[in-house]
Amino acid sequence: MSAVATPPEIRPTDFLAIDHLLSDEERDIRDTVRAFVRDRVVPYVGEWFEEATIPLELAKDLGRLGVLGMHLDGYGCAGASATAYGLACLELEAGDSGVRSLVSVQGSLAMYAIHRWGSEEQKREWLPRMAAGEALGCFGLTEPDSGSDPGSMRTRARRDGEDWVLHGQKMWITNGSVAEVAVVWARTDDGVRGFLVPKGTKGFTTQDIHRKLSLRASVTSELLLDDVRLPADAVLPEVSSLKGPLSCLNEARYGIVWGAAGAARACFESALEYSKERVQFGKPIASFQIQQQKLATMALEVNRATLLALHLGRMKDEGRLRPEHVSMGKLGNVNAALEVARTARQVLGANGVTLEYPVIRHMNNLESVVTYEGTADVHALVIGGALTGISAFR
Repeated sequence: MSAVATPPEIRPTDFLAIDHLLSDEERDIRDTVRAFVRDRVVPYVGEWFEEATIPLELAKDLGRLGVLGMHLDGYGCAGASATAYGLACLELEAGDSGVRSLVSVQGSLAMYAIHRWGSEEQKREWLPRMAAGEALGCFGLTEPDSGSDPGSMRTRARRDGEDWVLHGQKMWITNGSVAEVAVVWARTDDGVRGFLVPKGTKGFTTQDIHRKLSLRASVTSELLLDDVRLPADAVLPEVSSLKGPLSCLNEARYGIVWGAAGAARACFESALEYSKERVQFGKPIASFQIQQQKLATMALEVNRATLLALHLGRMKDEGRLRPEHVSMGKLGNVNAALEVARTARQVLGANGVTLEYPVIRHMNNLESVVTYEGTADVHALVIGGALTGISAFR
C-alpha cells in the first residue's frame, strides 16, 4: 500500500497549489519576472498612469530581462516555451496591463509577424534589435471603421514599378509613435499583405491618442500613410491573406489569457491585505461574513483563471491549441478579472478609487483589455460557431 502524501498547507495567494504544477525552470522564469515587476514597475506605475506616460528605457530593461519575443527561436530570442511566456505575461500584467501590452505588441504581434512571415533579410535586420529592446515595433491592423472586421480595411497598397505605394489610416496602435518599424497590413490586388514601414519614411506620420482613462501607462497612436513609397523588399513575402494578421492576433490573445489572470491576482491580493488591516466596528473587516464571501469568490476566479491559462499553455506547447480555445480563454479570463477588480474595489471602499492601491488602475485597464485583440462579443461568437458549426459572421 502506497504512503499517503501530506496535503499542502493552504496558501491564500496560491490556494490550489498551482505552483506545484510548474517545472523548476518555469518557476525560475516566473520569479525573475515577478522580481523585475516588483522593483521596476510597481513603485512607479501609479505615477506613469496618472501622467499618461511610460519610460522608453523600460523597453531596454525588458530586453535585458529576455521577455521580448521570448517564445520565438533564434535572432536573439530566448526560444522559451509557450507556458513560460504565459507566466511572464501574468507577472507583467500583475504590474500593469500597459507593460504587458508593450511586451505583447513587440513580441507576439510585430516580432512574430516578421519571424513567421518575413524574409531572412527582414528577420536579421529587425529581430535582434527588437529582442534587445533597442528598436520597438507596432502592428497596424485596426482602422477607424474596421475593428472586429479586419476584412473591411480600407488601407490599400498598389504596385508602382518595383515599389509599393501605401495609402490609409490605422487607429488604436500600441507603441505607434515610438516604434522604429510598423508592421502595416493593407489590401492589394493579390490579397492582404504585410509591409514593414520604418519610422521616418516619407508620407508616414503618427499622432498619439490622448485623454484615455484606460491603459494610460501605454503609448496609443494613429498611423497615417499618405502615399508611402516602399521598396519591393518591404513586403512580408510569406503570406497574402488575412491568415497573416490573424495568426499574429492569436499569439497576442494567448498572452492576454495569462495577463488577465495576473491583473485579477493583483486586485485580489490588494483586497485580501487591506481587509485584514482595515478596522471597523472594532475589528478587521476580514472578519465579517460578507467580506469573506467576496474574498472567497475572488480567490475562486483567480485560481480558475490561472488553471485555464496553464491548461492552454500546455496545449500550445503540445501543438494542440486552436484559435477557438484561445477565444474561450480570453473571454473567460478577462471577464473574470473585471469582476475580481470590481469586487476588490468594493472591499477597499473609497480607497479603492485612488492610485495608492492598484485596483482602480487594473479595473480601468481591463476595460480596454476586454475589447482589444477581439471584443468579448466576438470571442463569444467564435466559441458559438465552434459549438454549433454555424458562423454568426458572414
